[in-house]
Amino acid sequence: MEGVEMELERRSKFLNSLIQQKKKAKEQQDLKDEFNVRVRASDMPLPVQNRAFSLSREVLNATPGKADNKRLALALKKDFDSAYGPAWHCIVGTSFGSYVTHSIGGFIYFQIDKVYVLLFKTAVEPLDHQ
Repeated sequence: MEGVEMELERRSKFLNSLIQQKKKAKEQQDLKDEFNVRVRASDMPLPVQNRAFSLSREVLNATPGKADNKRLALALKKDFDSAYGPAWHCIVGTSFGSYVTHSIGGFIYFQIDKVYVLLFKTAVEPLDHQ
């Protein structure tokens, strides 16, 4: 009887975790819809992605009309450098190619409105001056 109760408890926990995952996915999709974002590629935790989306939307809303790509890139880079440490790089535009090496968990390529944003972090190693 004890084995049956343990199995029921295990299954209950598994189902609850599936429900929580589904809720989080729905919340993330709602946020993407709200900000008009389409993620093309990412290796970044969801809370960090959400920070990039909300800041991008804030900057784009502050400049009505044509997007100021340079201003958006600078805002994202400065914010991420201060929040998550140095060596963040940001490329913003409507047409560009790239091939980058990034730190694990520090890469996102997304579209917001008609602007594409590539945001990534690289490792910083101190120079050895001898």
